[in-house]
Amino acid sequence: MKQSEIDYWIAAMLDTAGNVSDLNVTVGRPLQVETSGMLTPVAITPEVLELTPFQTEVFALNLIGGNKRLLDDLARNGSCDLSYSLGDKARFRVNIFSQKGNLTTVLRILPTEIPTITGLNLPPVFHQMPKELNGFILVTGATGSGKSTTLASLLRQINEERRVHVVTLEDPIEFEHQHLQATFNQRELGNDFDTFANGLRAALRQAPKVILVGEMRDRETMEIGLTAAETGHLVMSTLHTVDAGQAINRCLGMFDKDEQTQIRYRLVDTIRWVVGQRLLPKIGGGRVAALEVMRRNLRVSDAILNGESEGKTFYDIIEDGHALGMQTFDQHILELYQQGIITEETAMAYCSRKSAVNRGLDQIKTAKGEQTTKIVGLGMDQEEVDPYADFR
Repeated sequence: MKQSEIDYWIAAMLDTAGNVSDLNVTVGRPLQVETSGMLTPVAITPEVLELTPFQTEVFALNLIGGNKRLLDDLARNGSCDLSYSLGDKARFRVNIFSQKGNLTTVLRILPTEIPTITGLNLPPVFHQMPKELNGFILVTGATGSGKSTTLASLLRQINEERRVHVVTLEDPIEFEHQHLQATFNQRELGNDFDTFANGLRAALRQAPKVILVGEMRDRETMEIGLTAAETGHLVMSTLHTVDAGQAINRCLGMFDKDEQTQIRYRLVDTIRWVVGQRLLPKIGGGRVAALEVMRRNLRVSDAILNGESEGKTFYDIIEDGHALGMQTFDQHILELYQQGIITEETAMAYCSRKSAVNRGLDQIKTAKGEQTTKIVGLGMDQEEVDPYADFR
């Protein structure tokens, strides 16, 4: 297989359907694309019904292009990350990994245009986040939930409004920011720095006002990130947790128990916003982001310092903080259902507390005059009449 053939496969997958998010090249399957969360086979000429181990290996190695670091990562860790461009048509974040002795490649399409907060239909409170001068902004969620896209929209507002130096540490670089008001220096793991911890340590000597860290992967990176946030930098990063409250616990869990009291105080001083994201299937196709938003206030600070307790969980605090722009996943999911964007089944499948969402769904349906239960025809059993009672 030649490079031109590889690019033909990629172009064919891109042109298969609208709303393509990922390309999948796996042994024993045809070429596949993911659209609206579902894999769809791709027809090409000549026809490939099942990819062979040779085809998937040549495909992967063509993307790696002889890069020694990537080949070492693949051999040592079983996977490697890189970026790839199909001319001016598309850019991809690529993960190549071994499975059962074969190579699989997954390419995620990267938008060429930097998204805006308004364009992503994020809540208005998101416009306040880029105005922070220091501290931590964390975006949490599963892989592929749109964390990088949300952070890119925050950086775009900074770029449009603030004349500051921004340093990004990414794996790989996903959105290429042009110099507008801000000055951007975007660094890629492996090419420009060796570890996030070392890249972040170096960033402290590069006079940035804003630092984007692709992911807080370990204790050392979190430690340096806290130091950066404490010394006047705005640090933006991601974590893989299910919600905002778990993000705090994940930060604490990176440190030993005897260190956690001090870390709690440092988090209280530095946490500004924690955003959680989940992508939900929309009615009619496509996906929509459900968002949880937590901002620091006195109750949040108390829960960080002293831990959660009955009636004082992060969920309870966020649920009561609507006036400050906070919202739980469940509150946003109910809004999406009320707007007719998602189904009742989707709401129940992706919510955090099923009992709370079930009550909310019933209230919405009652307000619309809809039936709230499928059980009908209930009534009191009538007492059985004895026809011979009068003759006894």
